[in-house]
Amino acid sequence: MRFIKDEIRILGFDDAPFKPRSNEKILVIGVIYRGGNFLDGILKTEITGDGMDATESIIKLIKNSRHKDEIRVIIFKGITIGGFNLIDIKKIYNETKIPVIVITRKKPNLNKIKKALKNFVDFEERWLIVKSTGKIYKLEIKKNKSLYYQFIGLKKEEVEKIIKISSTRSLIPEPLRVAHMIASAMVKGESRGRA
Repeated sequence: MRFIKDEIRILGFDDAPFKPRSNEKILVIGVIYRGGNFLDGILKTEITGDGMDATESIIKLIKNSRHKDEIRVIIFKGITIGGFNLIDIKKIYNETKIPVIVITRKKPNLNKIKKALKNFVDFEERWLIVKSTGKIYKLEIKKNKSLYYQFIGLKKEEVEKIIKISSTRSLIPEPLRVAHMIASAMVKGESRGRA
């Protein structure tokens, strides 16, 4: 990406509320935004709570979407979705050819994550995905308000510009904020909480 337009199409994903450790199917909503201003499309899929099918489900959803050729970047809130269903950003990037950004409000505690993942029989596979996500960077959005991010397929400066362009209503990019609201409303009847 040499030039990032203010209306770059960004696909953000968030999961709906779910009962922890239930292995149930969990709704995942994808929202396509032009920068941080215009909603362009909505996608949905399902994953298994604490499973290992999020990466494949999201790849399939993107590949089958009529929006695929317009999407310039994919954003996730953390690398876990639906409990500890891990998102392999390298695999998503390699199979879709779309850069991926992962954002968190707090710096991920890798020791805590590793300890939690040891409860799974496929710990090694899950831990490899966590380690492969790359270096964690900090970005100050406003005075004393920061986000942490990881990425693949972009330059650091491009990632920071995309985050700033799309964070128009809160610290979180609009595609993530709106995906969270829609996913919550689909399960609870109305949107709740913050992304």
